[in-house]
Amino acid sequence: MEDRRNILFDEKPFSYKLLKDRSAQIAYKGKNVSVIAGKDYNKLLRVIALDNIYELQLFLAKVTGQFKHGNEKDNK
Repeated sequence: MEDRRNILFDEKPFSYKLLKDRSAQIAYKGKNVSVIAGKDYNKLLRVIALDNIYELQLFLAKVTGQFKHGNEKDNK
């Protein structure tokens, strides 16, 4: 299982916004992290059609790439 701590299912940290130019903005906890278009946009539409929240969150996490590893420092 990809989500061992159930973060994607419990917190649902990813959201998306479909744009008119056949692209989509992906946000993580309200902050834009990626814009997808083309094949990834078409895959997003298919995942949305499945109406499965976990699959949607998993797809959004995978398509954004590894932007958050958990070992970053806060630099306070």
